[in-house]
Amino acid sequence: MSIQWFPGHMHKARKDIAKVMPDIDVVIEVVDARIPYSSSNPMVRRLSEGKPMIKLLNKSDLADPDMTSQWVEWFKQQDQTLAMAVRMDQPNSVKRLPQLCKELVPGRAQAGRNVRAMIMGIPNVGKSTLINTLFGRKIAKVGNEPAVTKAQQRVLLQNGMALHDTPGMLWPKIEDVDASYRLAATGAVRDTAMHYEEVALYTAKLLMQRSPDVLLKRYKLTSLPDNEQALIDAIGRKRGCLRAGGIVEMHQASEILIQELRNGSLGLFTLDTVEEWEAKIQAEAEAAAAAALAEDQQQGDDPLRENARSADGAEEQQESQA
Repeated sequence: MSIQWFPGHMHKARKDIAKVMPDIDVVIEVVDARIPYSSSNPMVRRLSEGKPMIKLLNKSDLADPDMTSQWVEWFKQQDQTLAMAVRMDQPNSVKRLPQLCKELVPGRAQAGRNVRAMIMGIPNVGKSTLINTLFGRKIAKVGNEPAVTKAQQRVLLQNGMALHDTPGMLWPKIEDVDASYRLAATGAVRDTAMHYEEVALYTAKLLMQRSPDVLLKRYKLTSLPDNEQALIDAIGRKRGCLRAGGIVEMHQASEILIQELRNGSLGLFTLDTVEEWEAKIQAEAEAAAAAALAEDQQQGDDPLRENARSADGAEEQQESQA
């Protein structure tokens, strides 16, 4: 079962964004470089349909650089989309952003009008930090937890840019289970809205498949445990997460794994792969096509619908003869 988190302020933000969007020239979506597709909000695509977009892969200092490059190139293949990797501890990495926005809507820039950009993204991905970096001082409230920004704010820069900061938003129903757990593991879901042990078990299984050597080195293990439950248990024993009787406190051990993934102690790691998501997108498209075909066939086999079509055809023939 996927993890869901869509509090009231996100619902309000969605409606407020829809009202302002007609006046926006460029949408800047900040995604997490560790989960570039899982953190791409489908609501952003729907709300900004037809608008040029810039995808910023933030926290690239925590992600695998080769995979980040793959994702940047993948996003660039999308219609009206530019993409670049950034990290907020290096302000120079975002200095090109205003110029990129102007290049996407050259008419406004050439006319001397401000380019109106809206910054969107999931919670705790670094949108407010981006605004502060661009402005050169603290304008937006920043915190290392989701849902710090809860209302829109508009900031006018001196370089011909007007920025709209928006609250971090997930979407009402996260269909993909992998995406939901990866959002939780990387800190986009408030900790009180998720079950730490479940998220840790998911993360442990993924890490065992992709980076077993990292786990062995980080937690000083002589061999990889048989399964994810055993790995969490081993981490707890290594880190002293024990209660009476030598039983591992699983919640505490789970917190250690999740926090060390989030802060980079497990190394540079990207949970999403281009190949994985291309396969999922293809499977979804095939399933949708199959469902549409089945519906058409069902309608064709429905005698009531067939009789109705025959009656409509007869009426049209009579009208043409008349």
